[in-house]
Amino acid sequence: MKLLLAALLGAAIPALAQDPAQAPAMTGIAFDAYVSGKTLIWSLDDEPWGTEEYLPNQQVQWARGPENCEIGRWYAQDGQICFAYEGTGSPSCWIFRLGSTGLTADLQGPGAPFLLTETGRSDDGLPCPGPDLGA
Repeated sequence: MKLLLAALLGAAIPALAQDPAQAPAMTGIAFDAYVSGKTLIWSLDDEPWGTEEYLPNQQVQWARGPENCEIGRWYAQDGQICFAYEGTGSPSCWIFRLGSTGLTADLQGPGAPFLLTETGRSDDGLPCPGPDLGA
């Protein structure tokens, strides 16, 4: 019995100490639970990159500054979380992972590698004009 317990604990400890970059990709359900109703601040190489507010019905507002707000939607597809913004071309898809300090977002496809890190989070919305969210 002691050997079984030691084996189980030995297998669990590396998982707890796992590098956040190696954490499993978040599902759409897990991502929604983490971001819904929140505003996250993102950084690239420890430099501010932008802020995103996660609204009801998978709608988002992205801002690189107070005058530059984009409205869009996110959706889960093939193990990735994709974002499509009004007036832009193709959606951008990311793999999100949750570590001890928050989320990382790893861009997939054109433009990769590109890794954003969550550096802040609040319940306050962005100072953008409100989107027409409808029902």
